[in-house]
Amino acid sequence: MKRIKTDVLIIGAGSGGLSVAAGAAQMGADVVLLEGHKMGGDCLNYGCVPSKALIATGKAAYGQRHSAQYGVADAAGEVDYAAAKDHVADVIAQIAPVDSQERFEGFGVNVIREFGRFISENEVQAGDTVIKARRIVIATGSSPLVPPIKGLDGVPYETNETLFDLREKPGHLLIVGGGPIGMEMAQAHIRMGCKVTVIEGGKAMGKDDPELAAVVLDTLRDEGVVIEEDAKATEISGTAGAIEVQAEDGRVFSGTHLLMAVGRKANTDKLDLEKAGVKPSKNGIEVDASLRTTNKKVYAIGDVAGGLQFTHVAGYHAGVIIRSILFGLPSKAKTSHIPWATYTEPELSQVGMTEAQAKEEHGSAVEVVRFHYNHNDRAIAERKTKGFIKLMVVKGRPVGASIVGYQAGELINLWALALANNMKMGQIAAMVAPYPTIGEVNKRAAGAYYSPRLFENVWVKRVVGFVQRFVP
Repeated sequence: MKRIKTDVLIIGAGSGGLSVAAGAAQMGADVVLLEGHKMGGDCLNYGCVPSKALIATGKAAYGQRHSAQYGVADAAGEVDYAAAKDHVADVIAQIAPVDSQERFEGFGVNVIREFGRFISENEVQAGDTVIKARRIVIATGSSPLVPPIKGLDGVPYETNETLFDLREKPGHLLIVGGGPIGMEMAQAHIRMGCKVTVIEGGKAMGKDDPELAAVVLDTLRDEGVVIEEDAKATEISGTAGAIEVQAEDGRVFSGTHLLMAVGRKANTDKLDLEKAGVKPSKNGIEVDASLRTTNKKVYAIGDVAGGLQFTHVAGYHAGVIIRSILFGLPSKAKTSHIPWATYTEPELSQVGMTEAQAKEEHGSAVEVVRFHYNHNDRAIAERKTKGFIKLMVVKGRPVGASIVGYQAGELINLWALALANNMKMGQIAAMVAPYPTIGEVNKRAAGAYYSPRLFENVWVKRVVGFVQRFVP
């Protein structure tokens, strides 16, 4: 058995683990990184990257079939499904070198391609190597949650870990789960020429502001996606090419392929956490505000920390703990400034509180400001006028922003900046945006906050009247 010592041991080479490894190694720490599967983790290989690549295929096909509005003749927009998957693979291949073992070894990181498991509070075994570390970071991410539905174990099904390897275009794709992954894949596949039925046990996009979610869901329905809500799947049967999903209320849905997209579960099974005195939680691993576990030498970041499950959160967590691990300085994670987006068309994005959350916490002190895309000149020129922005403002400061529409995932960046830095609405209103841009939606929304204060204020009018009469 080989034994080594290190300053920082990282278990998992997904986005969070890689960020810690790169930062710590380049700032002089001795770093060991363990990865038993693919470098880059879920995001690169099965999640963010391949899903957005496939969404781009669907968008291109849809654009060909709906180009007459721009004076260009509509085309068939036929999709070669296998070629689309080649496109997905090529996108992954282009990004993979950034997450590669070779690159991180170039930073001075000792990369060991084995799964790790605790054997003591500060030791982890990986294959035939035991690593003793001053600090250990668990960054093992999450995997698709496959619920124990009757009959599912006897039926072929896809998850996000297998879908992007599928070469045969589904004739009728059944998707169990109406969250972001389910809805993104539903739209991508309907645009690639598949029939699609989404089966959701509650409300589709139920974690989002219902006013914004309705815009997305109505669009998907208009494109042909069948969305069945309050349809809890209780039994699944059939064989490849002929699958049935039965709901609790007796409804039965038939299709050729099945995608399970009901959520994620933290990857903790292989870690032997109890040997390190690390306490698990319902959604992963129990951590404090500094992302420390019940073993103060061990941190947990990203999906496994049991909070928001987004790649950018894992990267943010990495920055939080690097401050503690490398410099011994206090550093705490917060969530109030964390944005997220669903990459349907129109996109939906959120940062901070929704309208309901803001009103629950701040009551009548909340002002809700709206601005619609159909008043934005660039959106009109692009024929992308569906959607709006909604701002929740308390005492002149935004506490939340919700956007549905074209480039919503880009527009939310400004409000994430505002919330992270406790900015005032006046600072946003003072920004000059180039004309014509979609970004003017943000500027105009801030202006809409001030409009009644300026144009409906009797004292403003009196002052203006006085100046016009008496000031030479």
